[in-house]
Amino acid sequence: MSQEVGLKCEVYGADKLHELKMGAFWSVTQGSEEPPALIVMTYEPAGAPKQPVLGLVGKGITFDTGGISIKPADGMEKMKYDMAGGAAMIGAMRAIALLKPNVRVIGIVCAAENMPSGKAQKPGDVQIAMNGKSIEIINTDAEGRLVLADGLHYARQLGATHLIDAATLTGACVVALGGVNAGVFTNDEEYFNRFAGALRKSGEKMWRLPIDEEYKEQIKSPIADIKNTGGRWGGAISAAMFLKEFVEDTPWIHLDIAGVAWQEEGVPWIAKGPSGIAVRSLVELVKSFA
Repeated sequence: MSQEVGLKCEVYGADKLHELKMGAFWSVTQGSEEPPALIVMTYEPAGAPKQPVLGLVGKGITFDTGGISIKPADGMEKMKYDMAGGAAMIGAMRAIALLKPNVRVIGIVCAAENMPSGKAQKPGDVQIAMNGKSIEIINTDAEGRLVLADGLHYARQLGATHLIDAATLTGACVVALGGVNAGVFTNDEEYFNRFAGALRKSGEKMWRLPIDEEYKEQIKSPIADIKNTGGRWGGAISAAMFLKEFVEDTPWIHLDIAGVAWQEEGVPWIAKGPSGIAVRSLVELVKSFA
């Protein structure tokens, strides 16, 4: 792919996670016999300005059992699509390189299985993320935010000035928005307005949800900096608040695509199965900076 469309792509394994001290990412992978993959794609056209640098970060959980906090059997066969956020980033990076906008883009996919085993993390464990924050693990099925936490911080380390992530992150977002809209969260109005323009061009349906500071109370931990789940109420929001801890003041957009990444029924404009949600909007967002 890199030679064909002008992308540089590197894939790292467990050793790199340990070298970078990606304790949040590693905590999810440790229960699986399959090694993790940190996929880093860079698109740097000749003559592009040094800034902005867009960081596209995707959750790539290739199968999600829930880990020790195991999911019910009903519907678990669909958990192969828990990598839809990562797939969207790979698809977007390929399209960007083919279209050749004059803007720098970094794509990061944190890929792993979330499996129960004698090596898996347990509820009650405390993990240290790449940025040094300690995380109390309440529910091992809240794993997507853990891999994204380190992915977002790493994107900043690589020079990203603007961040956007996509993930099949929460069932709570499906409860809120059903199978029609993806959820959008942001810490920056100007950046959101630019993304809203990209949505109008792409035609993809997404709806903005709040991240008021009061929601941070839900992820406070008595033994760590934060905990990895905020309970039942406003679960999509508390998950976004968790991710916000790892972007600091960088303009950031979070897309919770859990309800729309998989089409249960075919419709005239898209077949049953994976929808490819967010690829068109990500491309339009990048083009808007060029």
